Amino acid sequence: MEKHDGRDAGQARTGDPRDPWYDALASGWGELDGTGAPAPVAPPRAVPERSAADIYLEVQRSAAFQEVRGRYRRFVFPGVALFFTWYVAYVVTATTAPGFMARPVSGAVNVAMLAGLGQFVSTFLLTWAYARHARLRRDRAALDLRWSVFEQKREQDQKRIQDQRDHDQRSEQELARGSER
Repeated sequence: MEKHDGRDAGQARTGDPRDPWYDALASGWGELDGTGAPAPVAPPRAVPERSAADIYLEVQRSAAFQEVRGRYRRFVFPGVALFFTWYVAYVVTATTAPGFMARPVSGAVNVAMLAGLGQFVSTFLLTWAYARHARLRRDRAALDLRWSVFEQKREQDQKRIQDQRDHDQRSEQELARGSER
């Protein structure tokens, strides 16, 4: 079994902030401390400066992100509507007007064959247009957003590492002072 602070993982850890189910605001409300006595009210946990989720939410709310999403939607929604309409028209025409679809165009090639090949051609054209639109209208802005998120996260990580180093140095200094006495 896994151990935490000398106790089995299955034991109650009332007031332990590492417990994922710990709620500092609700602790002490009729809970028992394991001895039968009411648990003391725990002080609230220190809130980290900014989590990765906070950074992503900030970026999501930014005007630059909304512009990238708007450009995406302005291309994709009409493109999907147009392609879906073209596909449904092909299927409906093939099932409801077999005489029209069987009409020869040139030799053994009929309207159905041309429309079927048109489905493939339109798929490739839509893919090409999407890739071009992304490259010209969205990729640079999306890359800039991604870079800003990575920079914010990197700065936060560097600050956390520096704070940890400072804390470690203070602890070493306190230990050195204690051993001198």
